[in-house]
Amino acid sequence: MFCFFLYLAALSMLTGTTATSQTFTNSGEMNISSCPITYYGQKYDKVYVAFNASRFAVCFIGVYKPGIKNDCIVMSGGTADRGDLAILSREIPTGSGVHKLLPNLKNAGKCVNIIPLKDSQQSEIEQVELGNFGTQAILAIKTYSGYTHVDVEADAKVNGLTVSKQKFQTAETSKGVITDVSGCRLSGVAYKTNTTVKDPNTCSTVTCDVNGVAGAVSYCGPMERCQGDGRCVLNTICTVTGSTVIDFVGRVRSVPDRCGYTLMRPSSIPGLKVLGVFQERRRKDVSFLDRVILQLDQAGVQISLEQGGRVQLNNKVLMLNATAQVVHGVELSKDQMGVTAKISASNHTVSVLFDGSVTLIHMTGPSGAHMPGLCGNSSRTLSKEKVSEHSAPGCEIHYDDAADSTIDCNATTEWCNLLKQAPFTACSRHIDPEPFTTACTRTLCKYPAVDGLKCQFLEAYARACTRHSNVTVEGWRSKTSCSAFPQDFVTCQDRFCSAHEFCGESNNGAETRCLCRAIFASKYKSTGAFGEPTVCGQKSASVTLAKCLLEDKSIDYSVLHLNDQTCTGEMDNLTHMVMFSFDSSSTCGTVVTANNSQIIYKNTIMTRNSSMFGLINRQIPVHIDFSCFYSQPDVNSLAIKLKHSSVIQQITSGEWSYNLSMKAYTSSDRVQAIQSSNEIQLDEKIWVELKTDGLAEKMVVVVTDSCWATDQPSPSGSLRYDLIIKGCPNPADQTVKVEGNGLGTSNYFSFNTFQFSGKTGDVYLHCRVELCVRQGNTCTPTCSQAERRRRSAMPKYKDENPAFINLAWTY
Repeated sequence: MFCFFLYLAALSMLTGTTATSQTFTNSGEMNISSCPITYYGQKYDKVYVAFNASRFAVCFIGVYKPGIKNDCIVMSGGTADRGDLAILSREIPTGSGVHKLLPNLKNAGKCVNIIPLKDSQQSEIEQVELGNFGTQAILAIKTYSGYTHVDVEADAKVNGLTVSKQKFQTAETSKGVITDVSGCRLSGVAYKTNTTVKDPNTCSTVTCDVNGVAGAVSYCGPMERCQGDGRCVLNTICTVTGSTVIDFVGRVRSVPDRCGYTLMRPSSIPGLKVLGVFQERRRKDVSFLDRVILQLDQAGVQISLEQGGRVQLNNKVLMLNATAQVVHGVELSKDQMGVTAKISASNHTVSVLFDGSVTLIHMTGPSGAHMPGLCGNSSRTLSKEKVSEHSAPGCEIHYDDAADSTIDCNATTEWCNLLKQAPFTACSRHIDPEPFTTACTRTLCKYPAVDGLKCQFLEAYARACTRHSNVTVEGWRSKTSCSAFPQDFVTCQDRFCSAHEFCGESNNGAETRCLCRAIFASKYKSTGAFGEPTVCGQKSASVTLAKCLLEDKSIDYSVLHLNDQTCTGEMDNLTHMVMFSFDSSSTCGTVVTANNSQIIYKNTIMTRNSSMFGLINRQIPVHIDFSCFYSQPDVNSLAIKLKHSSVIQQITSGEWSYNLSMKAYTSSDRVQAIQSSNEIQLDEKIWVELKTDGLAEKMVVVVTDSCWATDQPSPSGSLRYDLIIKGCPNPADQTVKVEGNGLGTSNYFSFNTFQFSGKTGDVYLHCRVELCVRQGNTCTPTCSQAERRRRSAMPKYKDENPAFINLAWTY
């Protein structure tokens, strides 16, 4: 409560003129941009004034309505129902009468908004003034003889809630009163200036300084979370993605090798160790988390969570589903998001989720738990956390592969920075996105974005937020085109790969399979071998080939045999190595010769007779001779090479003259056309685009009616294999995909390359193209029988002179 005359004395120094003048009746929107008011930390350049049941309200967001969230000062208005606004501008220096009355004012006054209130008879009832003191503000009230109430109430509200309510007697307001309406705002909560309070909802000490700036210091530790009642409990997440460990306090550590490490050893659950074993995939110099092991020392139990949802208990495979199964006190379950292992003791719970690539370790319970390991708040070096029993010999050797020229690190960084943008910002106050962004850029700037790796880091961040804070990042999958579930887990579900393999996308991208790890494959690829050298006995010989190396060349081991076609390879289900062998009791067509008193056993691994494949095949011919004297099997593989990557013709058809081009590409983005120097393997996916220039697209579209391959330049060659029939993929060839046919002036299709059985010459591709006048969607080929019948009676508008365009490749 203050004497207003002192305030008037301060204003008496204002000799400036009125900057703006506005009037209102009942309610109005007033522009105060020349004298904005900072009200509880929020700056406003408009006020909304209104009368309601003898109360006068000055609001900053909209017209005052009870129960609505708004920032307002609600006052007794007496009989007033109209008013004016005048703005005076001149500085009120610090040390003035106003500052003496309100010692918390630390800024000089800039200007004042004067709002005189009157009744319908134009009698002065009350005057309200809002003063701008930089980041602070004051409210002054003066009543006149027409004000008939015994008191004046001023209710300051933030977000619709009262933060300060004062009541003045008219004996005071008739002289004038002045009060401080400065404050701070933090996370939607308002605080008075020059105050320090404890907020049990956030377990923090909030300070609002005299300048209206708020700050909060949490009294929970870095691995704790506030329960909302002033108590801190342990609630922390460790994420391991790729070779990066984001520990419980958000630090980033990288594993540079392929060894086993302790991720955590919680003191509150004696005997429990969570271990991580790392392995390389496509590159030798980048490692990935390969499996997570829960080790219970007291019970001698080891539970291994592996790629593809495979779980082993002491080397015995467990069958899991969404219903939790308790094994030695550990709850195990599996759903489309991965495998979860949960164990509790001493009111602490450790939950480990692993989807084959990413693990989230979530620990909750009372404060004070000690957690050594790479995930823990430990200063131990990486080498001290190494676990020898899960580290293969030589796992610490470092490799330096050549840089991948296809990687655009700038584009990668832009992708990874999505974690700092909406909708991920919903999580940023709970979990810092920076460590996840760092992990993303470090990996994707060095390793190709395959096997769902681009989405892996976004998935890890979103899931960490949900597990830690129950906050769901909405809509991120649609924004980034990431699948609904972890791609690596879903596509590799229940697929077992051997120790030298990992589950990933095949080279043509058609499916997932077990691929060779880079270090394993390097020792064979350098010599062109598919496996181990020949092993010879006195009257026998055998060759062991790696299934993943054969599949890298699109070779199916099941179609291979020795000279005797009944002698096929036997695959070891544990190692995925395929053995071809013969001995004196089962010669398998072995040719035996003598040379210098030595017996030489010779046989050949070859492809099944081509007549068994039908019209076409996608198997590379194989002919591998092996004998006792050859250290490596002789590998002969044949690559195909596109002879022409594009053909352009000038075609005149009816009223339209246009160019038609056909180009071939090795990637779905169809940016770089195949050149004559490019070598294309058999069974490799290629994309062929048919594109026109010069058509009136709004009137006419192009329909690819059919495409077929022959062994001769003529479209009517003796051997013919259809790829597109009546605008639709050949149902007998699952590799053919047609996109955009009949939708515009271009379309494209893809298929896996092949050769005609028993032929080694060129293969020619021919396409028949038609024009179609737009009428609804009748130009789009229909590939279902029901739809074809429905459209059979509809009129078709097609070009009378279909175009043919040819493309050839050779091998």
